[in-house]
Parts: sequence; structure tokens; C-alpha cells
Amino acid sequence: MRTELVCEPGLADHPNEDFASVGLPASGQGGALVVLDGVTPPRSGTGCLHSVPWFTARLGGALTELTVSLPDVPLADVLSRAIARTSAAHVETCDLSHPRTPQATVVLARWSPSTVEYLVLSDSALLVEAPDGSVTAVLDDRLARLPRSALATDALVDARLRNREGGFFTAAADPAVAARAVTGTLPRAGVRGMVALTDGAARWVETFREGGWADCLTLVRKEGARSLVDRVRELERADAAGSRSFLGRGKTHDDATVVYAEL
Repeated sequence: MRTELVCEPGLADHPNEDFASVGLPASGQGGALVVLDGVTPPRSGTGCLHSVPWFTARLGGALTELTVSLPDVPLADVLSRAIARTSAAHVETCDLSHPRTPQATVVLARWSPSTVEYLVLSDSALLVEAPDGSVTAVLDDRLARLPRSALATDALVDARLRNREGGFFTAAADPAVAARAVTGTLPRAGVRGMVALTDGAARWVETFREGGWADCLTLVRKEGARSLVDRVRELERADAAGSRSFLGRGKTHDDATVVYAEL
């Protein structure tokens, strides 16, 4: 088995709001990966005393533990338990009902000798490569399907779209949101490798259109996760004005995370 992880902040002087981990049980019978992309809050606040990195560290830590220690619990239930644990850590000091309470996108994958389970919530991505080289992108595309006009203001997103039916969902304070995630199980024999990406790394495909998802996975497998992030940074620097950003981007540089697992 080969695993590789790169998690880089968009700006050197700004805290990284992403989280990534790989868990390999002592039994050697499987493993799990966790990738979170914290949602940068607006200047108007979140109703919380804690930062987004505080939230992603605790949620990510809980997910890392629970995916490995509870191998028979479905990943949606693992996410629900992790959100509940994280919420309990600050419910007495913070307004968790605030629509901008710290939150994150989620990618989970867990493999055993017989199966590979996955979960994706919001706009991070999981790429799954079959033994024949074909690649399937597991995506929660609810945010991408919303009209650009619907995302014009933070206030509108918060009031009508964020963690609401007809909008999109992120891991915030409500454990019930785990039921909204895209989940599935594949036979272990049908998976050669996986790449989990936050949207900062997925810009190579989604923003700059340098290749498709299969090209992205091939790049990571052949050149490494570091190469993908470096290429994204080069593209961002070359296009600081955003002229090549077909889907637009709110930041010149975003936190970028890539986790590769070759089974």
C-alpha cells in the first residue's frame, strides 16, 4: 500500500483551514482517509468563539478516530457521531444555530480486505480508480448545480441555501446533515487507488480545465500529490486576474489538500 498527503495553506500568513489524515489500523487489515475543507467565514462573524481551524481539527480528529475504531459503523453514522462530539465541545459557549457557525466539506473513505466505503459532503471530491485504469469522480454536486446568481451574496446563501433543502449541505453543528452525504460501497477488488481533493486542489480540473478527473488522478499517481498542488499554484500566479477561471474563484490562492491511497 502507498499513501501520500499534501495539505498546504493558500497564504503563508493565513491559517490552513483544511484538514487531512490517513489512518492505518495496527491490524494491517485496512485503512481510512479523511479530508475536510473548512468554510472561510465572512467578516460579519459566525456566532462562535472558535476559529475554523479549531473546528476542522476537532471534527477531523474525531473522524480519524471513529473511522478506524468503529469499522462496522457506516460512514454516515461515523460523521453524525463526529459532528455531535464536536458540537458538544462548544455548545455552551457558542451560538451553534448561527448559519455561519464553523463548518466544513467532508470526504471519507475506508477500506477493508473486502470493501471500500466512501462519503462525500459538499464540494470536495473523491476520485476512484479501477484496476483497468478507469476513473470515477464521486461528487456532491448540489452547490455546483445552483445558479451563479443564487450565490451573489453571503446573506442570500445563508438565509436560503446553506444547509437547507433545495440548497447545499456542509458539516456544521447538526449531526442529521450526515444523512445528506453521497455514500456508497465498492468491492475492494474493484479499486486500485483513490485521490481525495479539496476544491483548492481540484481547481486544476474545475477552474483551469487543464484536464479531466482521470488525468488528475493519473498525474497524482505518476508525479505525486505535491506536483498537483504546485501546478495549481503556478496556474493561480499566472492568472492572478482570474481571466482563465471559467467558473470563477473567490480567492487567488486557496488552501489545497490532496490525499492519495494506492490499494
